[in-house]
Amino acid sequence: MRRGASTILDSPLVNRLRKSTPIHTFVLIPAFVVACELVRQHGALAVNPWGVILLALGYLQYRLAGNFRVEHGGGGPGIDLPPQRLVTDGPYAVTRNPMYLGHLIFTLGLAVTLRSWIAAVILILRAIWFHRRVLADEARLTAQFGQPYRDYMRRVRRWIPGFG
Repeated sequence: MRRGASTILDSPLVNRLRKSTPIHTFVLIPAFVVACELVRQHGALAVNPWGVILLALGYLQYRLAGNFRVEHGGGGPGIDLPPQRLVTDGPYAVTRNPMYLGHLIFTLGLAVTLRSWIAAVILILRAIWFHRRVLADEARLTAQFGQPYRDYMRRVRRWIPGFG
């Protein structure tokens, strides 16, 4: 290949997908965990059907909260296009981070469904990563919305009601 020539791996679409948290959570991580579990269990997966409920709930929470945020707050999906208006009702009246929580519920569902300690470790690492991301988001939203956001932070828990 010529020097400096662009490849499909350098394309804006591939770069966006590589950085996309939903692609990681809902496509790449499950594929990785399934592959690891197939190797670990010699080609057979142990499946707990109850975990599928968590998979579905996590994905639906992520999707529906994201749609709600875009409809009521403007902006776009993801953090690159922040909302123009503060969203404090709907799922955002229960937790300040329903989309991120959906990612974590989905990953918990993956661990339960496949009885996978690998997915459980990924869940812990992702929870730490999301928490750090939330702290950065809170600083950005405080700068953007000021006192109304600080008031919202006092009223609504960061993650799960009753658990800060």
